[in-house]
Amino acid sequence: MTKDHAWMMLRLLFVIVFILTISYLVLWLFRIAYPFWIAAILVWMSYPLIRWLRKRIHLPNTLAVIVTLLLSIGTMLGALTGLVFLIIFGVRRFSNVVPQWIESTSREIQTFFNETIFPIWQGITGAMDSLTPEQQDAVGEGITTLGTRLAESFTEGGQGLTEALTSILIFVPTSIVVIVFIFIAFYFIGKDWERIFSYIYSQIPVTIVKKSKSFKTMFQYRVFGFLRAQVLLMLIASLIVLIGLAVLQVENAITIAMIVGIAEILPYLGSGTILIPWMLYMFFTGNISMGIGIAILYAVTVLIRQAIEPKVLSSSMNLNALAVLISLFVGWQLFGVIGVFTGPFLLVVIVIFKDIGVLGELYQFVKYGFKEDAPPPIYVKE
Repeated sequence: MTKDHAWMMLRLLFVIVFILTISYLVLWLFRIAYPFWIAAILVWMSYPLIRWLRKRIHLPNTLAVIVTLLLSIGTMLGALTGLVFLIIFGVRRFSNVVPQWIESTSREIQTFFNETIFPIWQGITGAMDSLTPEQQDAVGEGITTLGTRLAESFTEGGQGLTEALTSILIFVPTSIVVIVFIFIAFYFIGKDWERIFSYIYSQIPVTIVKKSKSFKTMFQYRVFGFLRAQVLLMLIASLIVLIGLAVLQVENAITIAMIVGIAEILPYLGSGTILIPWMLYMFFTGNISMGIGIAILYAVTVLIRQAIEPKVLSSSMNLNALAVLISLFVGWQLFGVIGVFTGPFLLVVIVIFKDIGVLGELYQFVKYGFKEDAPPPIYVKE
């Protein structure tokens, strides 16, 4: 290894340590002050409206921030109200059919027990009579052990459910306090937004300011592209389910299709949160044809989504379809369900850094250091 290669490895190590340190500091700062980070992100997203209220309607800056905050709260309350009404509507419709489901399910369980379980039990008791006393004791001990383990499993499940409910009860007041802090921070950050950024820009080098502005512009473009892609996927899923339910002649097909489309926002599960329990219920109650139809509909929905999701995301966010597919899989492998969102997000950040020249400059630094005769980095423009 030459001296130049040794310096190159040392600079590469320095860059890796620097990136890991910055990532750790950002995550640490977000963890201890996440309401203010969320408020800053909301102000950043809402600031075009604040600027429009100031310039077009000539509202004072403070009043423009208050109006935007009230509109944000109203939008959130409206969304929650709509969700509550949707839940109430679903519960009412559900309560109309639940008695029928319970009645039919109980009949199916009774029939299953009489025709399947009871003959098996008679066969077991008949076989028990032919066993020796030692063998009967061994079988009895095995059944007792199995019952004990099942009881322990139910006990552990009940304890886990109790702990989950306790966590939810503790989380609700904490989340209310966090929301209050977010709204208060939104007002103060929005009121002094330009002053804060003017101070920050005056304290950092011009090159970093230009890079940050370029990053902001491209990040907005790709994030809105991601949101547009998610809405498009939800609409496609709703359309597929609507067509399938119409073929199966299911009542209220439009409402069910809308609910399934909204469920598509859930990572990994998606429409399966609605269609899988429905399919199992159809099979369990003896409606085999409807169960098969829903199973086929779910399979078609999943296959079409898996086929078009990388393409839709890549076209909406101007990313390579294979890279999006890899980011989805790697994110899911590393971070689980949340990685379905984290993977494409990290891919977007990496691509933006490449487009604005940050990765090129890091490569130039690792290879040549601060030499003045180093070739200029390559910039990619949209």
